Amino acid sequence: MPFYPLYQEQTDYFESVDYKFEGEANLWGNASSDTHLVEFVTAPNNPDGQMNKAVLKGPYAKSIYDHAYFWPHFAPIPAPADEELMIFTISKLTGHAGSRFGWAVIKDEAVYQRMSAYISLNTMGVSRECQLRAFKLLKVVLEDGGNNIFEFGYNTMKKRWENLSKIISLSNRFSLQEIAPQYCTYFKKIRPPSPAYAWVKCEREEDKDCYGILKAAKIIGREGKKFRAEARFVRLSLLKSQDDFDLLLHRLDELISKE
Repeated sequence: MPFYPLYQEQTDYFESVDYKFEGEANLWGNASSDTHLVEFVTAPNNPDGQMNKAVLKGPYAKSIYDHAYFWPHFAPIPAPADEELMIFTISKLTGHAGSRFGWAVIKDEAVYQRMSAYISLNTMGVSRECQLRAFKLLKVVLEDGGNNIFEFGYNTMKKRWENLSKIISLSNRFSLQEIAPQYCTYFKKIRPPSPAYAWVKCEREEDKDCYGILKAAKIIGREGKKFRAEARFVRLSLLKSQDDFDLLLHRLDELISKE
């Protein structure tokens, strides 16, 4: 399973004697021993948009749900988020990634106190200017109850996914991840996919460097190896300006027409 690489990169960087990165959680099975394990659960997953759930069970297993993309414009909301520890970011809610503002929902008060102390010691708290900017952004989002941004975002992302899927479906060389329609409690209906990213696979045996093949066609993505996957995978972002996205479709269409 491809996974967001930053958690491993951060863990390895600090070279702590207290913890180390152990790879995919499903390789561990149930945490029945006295080994303490913390599982990061990206839901939806970056890069393939799958709605992951925690794998590890047991008294010494804890999970942190990364809900960066858990918004109605990117994924069906199957139920209200209700995990023990969940992290969110404004970057994927409103698109203001440069503010670097996020928040956590924590049920265990002792864990909250430790996290609060860490933030205070690490950065002396969150920038007041950053908090003010996030506050103003959220006020605008909530002016109509939040409906406009989610309706606009969902319709835009759904259309982009449909247009991209239509072009890729004409190809015998490339394929996309499969995401099934699912009931969304926010929109109160079964809705088709609208992911933030396309997880593209080069299907031909000889196409081992999918990133290089797309780059030669002036299509820039992120290598599958960056997500601990095979080099025949590439992540393409659907989070672009409309002009950039239209150019992506045009270049994909040109590449596929040469098959």
